[in-house]
Amino acid sequence: MIVSDVMTPRDDLVTVSIPGTRDDALEYLQERSFSSVPVVKETAEGERYRGLVSREDLINNPDEDQLAILMDEVPTTAPDASITDLAHLIAETGARRVPVVSEESLRGIVTITDVIRAIADGAVDGDTPVDELARRDINTTYERAPLQVVERELAFARVPYAVALDDDGEMAGVVTEVDIIAVAEVVEGEEGTGDSIANQDDEWMWEGIKAVGNRYLPTRNVEIPDEPVSEYMTADVVTVTGQRTAKDASQMMLNNDIEQIPLVNGDELTGIVRDIDLVSGL
Repeated sequence: MIVSDVMTPRDDLVTVSIPGTRDDALEYLQERSFSSVPVVKETAEGERYRGLVSREDLINNPDEDQLAILMDEVPTTAPDASITDLAHLIAETGARRVPVVSEESLRGIVTITDVIRAIADGAVDGDTPVDELARRDINTTYERAPLQVVERELAFARVPYAVALDDDGEMAGVVTEVDIIAVAEVVEGEEGTGDSIANQDDEWMWEGIKAVGNRYLPTRNVEIPDEPVSEYMTADVVTVTGQRTAKDASQMMLNNDIEQIPLVNGDELTGIVRDIDLVSGL
């Protein structure tokens, strides 16, 4: 099996073009729940691929509006590359959506979900027990933490999820980047420049108010609700035991449209298996 057998072809892709703005990408990411969107540019020789803009790019750069600056150069693959080679590329780079490029032209997109589907379908090896693939370090948060704080926790931990714990330290739910970006809004605001003056009345305040005299600069920000994460998390959590196989876990991810599954031993949370872990096991 090769990349062209599983990729989404160019004709079926929605892209954003240079010149363009963050609003173009944000609308697409919110509506489609994708992690990134391809950026192209029309030239005298035709359309040319230029990069990707991701959810992380938008959240981490709230003051930047231009796609040309927001986009990243990411690894690409060729239409005739094997699925195993693609899996190795994803495992090595952490890329979730890999542009399929030939002669500078975008031929399609192949995703980590396409590899997961190949594992679930038995097209590649999926017999490894989940216990051998799951990681034991689990990113967690408190179910009453404001969603703004949880977004920062995910960004600092550089993972797309957090397991929410209740007052007893037990798993209460899971919140993901997708959940957060779905309720984020781009707003016009004012941001000061200079020294940081924290709001001491808010115990959750992580970013101060910046100001110098009366000078303020208009900006566009990503606004995230400040209600507790319990209002946005998935409380009915899908879990997996260590005896299940990578193929089983892949099928569970596809059936439930999720990217990670908590590993449990009875009622005890013992690890997390992410789609990247299943791909890394090939």
